Formats: sequence, C-alpha cells, structure tokens
Amino acid sequence: MHKWARVAMVAAAFLPSLLMLPGSGAQAATSVCSSSANPAMAKKLSSAIQTALRGRQSTTAVGVYDRKHKLSCWVGSTRHYDSASTVKATVLGALLRKAGEQHRSLTAHEKSLAHAMITKSDNNATTALWNSVGRSRMQHFLNLVGMKQTHLGPGGYWGLTQITAHDEILLLTKLTAHNSVLTDKARSYELYLMNHVISSQRWGAPAGAPSGAKVHVKNGWLPRSTHGWRVHSLGTFDGGGRDYMIVLLSHNNPSMAYGITSIERVARVIHHTLNPGQKSALARERTTPDPTWEIPDEQIPDLPQIP
Repeated sequence: MHKWARVAMVAAAFLPSLLMLPGSGAQAATSVCSSSANPAMAKKLSSAIQTALRGRQSTTAVGVYDRKHKLSCWVGSTRHYDSASTVKATVLGALLRKAGEQHRSLTAHEKSLAHAMITKSDNNATTALWNSVGRSRMQHFLNLVGMKQTHLGPGGYWGLTQITAHDEILLLTKLTAHNSVLTDKARSYELYLMNHVISSQRWGAPAGAPSGAKVHVKNGWLPRSTHGWRVHSLGTFDGGGRDYMIVLLSHNNPSMAYGITSIERVARVIHHTLNPGQKSALARERTTPDPTWEIPDEQIPDLPQIP
C-alpha cells in the first residue's frame, strides 16, 4: 500500500475520537453530545443545543452530564470565564471539606454565612468564608475534586476565579453522588441550600425543568469593561428517576437579561430532550424581566492582568 494511503487510513481511524474531545472545535461543529447507551438522544440534543446557541452574541460554554442516560455534552468545555458568584458553590465545598478534616460540624456562625452566601448570594458572607477557609485549603479542595482548570482569583477577588464548564461539572458530580471528598451529610447540606435559593435567583439552568424535578441552582452575574456581562448558571436535577446536571457559562453579553435569555434557550432544550413527553414547571418560565437582574452581584475593578 502506498505510504500516503496508509496515512489517510490512520487519519480516518482517529477522526471519530478527535470529534469526541471535550471542547474541541471539531466537536462543537458536529457531535456536541455523546452517549453509548442512548445515541439517538445524544444526536437530537446535539442538534438542539447548536440551534439554541445559533445567532446569539453571547460566548457560551455548556456542560451536561446525565447519569441515567449515560450522556454527556460539551461546548467550549475548557474555555475560562470569570466565575462571578458561581464560585460560592466551591467555597462552601471547601468549607465543608475543611470541617470534615477537622472532625467537626460547621459552627452556627459558619452556617449563617453559608446560608446567606448560597441562598441570597451574599457577597459579604462569601468574603468572610473565603478568608476563613484560606487559599491553601481552597486549592486543596480543588485538587481533591480534580478541578485542574480552575484558578483562584487574586487576593480577595473571589469573583475573578477562572472556571471552566469541565471543572464545574466535576464539582457537581461530587455534590450529587457518594464520594471520598465530601461526606453524604456535607453533600446533602450544600444541595439543601442550593434547593432553597431565593426565587429571584432561580433563573438559568432551571428554565424548562420538568414538573416534579428537584432543582438545585447557583448563579453568577458580573459586568466588566471587557467581555461585557458574565452570566452563569449551575444546576442539578433529581427526583422521579432523574439524575443530571447542567453548567452554562457565558460572557460577551450586552446586558444581564440578554445573557439570561441566551443560557435559558440552551437549558430549555436540554430539559425537553432529557425528559421527553414531560411538561415543564411553568412557574420557572420567565415572561417578564426581573429588575434585580440588572444589579451586579459584585463590583470588581478591572485589573491589568489576571494571574
């Protein structure tokens, strides 16, 4: 066989695996989702996600992992974004791990700060816990979870932590199944708080979730002079045999409302495809803008360079 023919055969053999690399340009253009158990569902969801993203100004990363259907989806999985308040889910995870290693429960003060940080996205509470946990224990938690693509924000700027869809899915997998990093009691506590986020902050990943699904969410939103508004949403969904999680990260949004619309377009097609024939919870379908959307969840100066 001619050597160039052999080269062509080798290239053809490797092409399918290249298309499945998370975040690769080839994958984003062809097979966003994959599932050995449900290839038809993966194909349908790939098309739906691409359609939902089409024509939007936002630069959006998508991560989906469904244990039941053995399905995963990735778009821009390794692209970095300023975390804004989504990092608060990581801060709480690190706090719970710290307490576990010290063989103690959270103090009443820590519980009060954690409740405010997750359910109301309170920034002062977050700063207090960020400082209390400390950078070394924060990094220790990232290492244990395997979040190698996540880089802590400089100094006290927790909202400038650099995150990726890939690593946020890793975090959510640790919150939703038994593991050696967080005890079942710790996981349940964090999910409880994420299930009790105030109504004005339950947008994003929950949009279009089916009736009966138990929703856990943490969002973040932040405007800066570069890349416009960052609008992010992390969500996990269980109950009724469901077991899946969604990560939606975006920037280059001209407004917060625009960013929410962009990520909710994706969320709705994900829920619809993973729950065929089931009605969505109409209470979660927004029809008018919430005025609190336009209030930044934190004010961060534009630093000359992010380490």
